[in-house]
Amino acid sequence: MRILKDDTHFDFLGKKRIAIIVSAALILMAAISVFFHKGLNYGIDFKGGFQVRIQLNQTVDLDQIRDLFNRPGVPSVNLQTIGDSNEIKLVLPLDNPFGKGAELTESIKKLLSKNYPQLEVRSVESVGPQVGDELRLSALYAILISLALILVYISFRFHWKFGISAILTLTHDIFIVIGFLSIFDKEFSLPVVAALLTVVGYSLNDTIVIFDRIRENIARFRKKTLEEVINLSINETLSRTILTSGTTLFVVLALFFLGGEIIHDFAFGILIGIMIGTYSSIYVASPLLIQMSIKAPSPKPQS
Repeated sequence: MRILKDDTHFDFLGKKRIAIIVSAALILMAAISVFFHKGLNYGIDFKGGFQVRIQLNQTVDLDQIRDLFNRPGVPSVNLQTIGDSNEIKLVLPLDNPFGKGAELTESIKKLLSKNYPQLEVRSVESVGPQVGDELRLSALYAILISLALILVYISFRFHWKFGISAILTLTHDIFIVIGFLSIFDKEFSLPVVAALLTVVGYSLNDTIVIFDRIRENIARFRKKTLEEVINLSINETLSRTILTSGTTLFVVLALFFLGGEIIHDFAFGILIGIMIGTYSSIYVASPLLIQMSIKAPSPKPQS
């Protein structure tokens, strides 16, 4: 299926200087937020704390409940509803003023009982800071190992310079997505790590499709310059790129706006990743090949 004419001739690489400025600005913005401003808002999975599930007997007013917890000195309480029920999930830091275990349960009941007399504390789960540190390292290892395996595969399937270009592009995508998570103060949790790995797979898939066409056209059009071959290859795969990105974007937008608080941050990470991944497969991965001077193989001598 094609939504564009077969003979499109958009000069994508003619805008590569603008793309460099855009990417540099996004990376700088992400770096400032992650390292010098807010940093990452680590969830309970990484920094430790208590996760409490509470069933209430009436319609939930999150702002009212949040105010009740703010008064005892918990200004950054994480509170969200679960589905369409009157059940809420409350996340508290380890150093909260309500204690832990049975003391925590009784303190929560006492605080909410006036407004919600028939509440039920269904579960209290705790994650220690040591477990959080281990999960943080595991998440980092998962991303690094995936990038290393991708480098090996693309180097074997195409050429090692294609592999380097793909890894640099994926690193560009992941860092910018992490930067947006930091800028918008989204909770960095294990589902968000899953979103980052999903972005890696999505961006790589789009990049490999373009790389495969570039490899074919390098052998077919030996008299064309590398920039002409790459522009031709991007134009030939443009319909596929738009269809894939567009349909995926519609699904993720539905998750983002209609999926509820539980998967909101997960959907946000994938949403940013799809847009950045589509952009980078055209304006980052391909220009990197030019900088690394990929050339057509020399013709074999006639015997």
